[in-house]
Amino acid sequence: MKYIGPKVRLSRALGVALTPKGQIALEKKAQRPGQHGVRRRQMSPYGKQLLEKQRLRFQYNVHERQMRNYYKKASRSKGATGDNLMRLLESRLDAVVYRTGWARTIYAARQFVNHGHVEVGGARVDIPSYSVRPGQTVSIRDKSRKLQCFQEGAGVDSSPSYLEAAESGFEVTKVREPMRDEIPVICDVLQVVEFYSR
Repeated sequence: MKYIGPKVRLSRALGVALTPKGQIALEKKAQRPGQHGVRRRQMSPYGKQLLEKQRLRFQYNVHERQMRNYYKKASRSKGATGDNLMRLLESRLDAVVYRTGWARTIYAARQFVNHGHVEVGGARVDIPSYSVRPGQTVSIRDKSRKLQCFQEGAGVDSSPSYLEAAESGFEVTKVREPMRDEIPVICDVLQVVEFYSR
């Protein structure tokens, strides 16, 4: 089920800033939300695994079923399951739009894709979970480039090294698959792998 509740409260519960407003809230109130948020409880191993899984899931804004399918696909691939899982999540179209700086949050990036503002290889794609492969070019549609949200994001060069941005600021090419240390995600991926391998 899609989460439509308060993002700031969720950020405080997970200890990860999901939005710019969530970052401000974490700096002011580091404890968990609610009346008993100040109390520190000893978490069980399962609780730690669940927390890390939720952190990863909400940072990419994916459903539980999608997350489980990504894990199954990652476990069948060659190499470390954790690294494969991160590459699969990072190859999502909404994640690429977010990493380029066109959207301030992953939620906004998903909406931009859903509304048909994004093209892959010159063809419009409105599926946020579309997997962007190395060599493919992601761009903002010509009609959408006039919108203020993209005008603000075009000047921000926050693209990681595995994404090559064009001079226009409205186009980016995926050069290669990302390495784990290049992905700015706050999560212990090994705990996530242990959670799903139970």
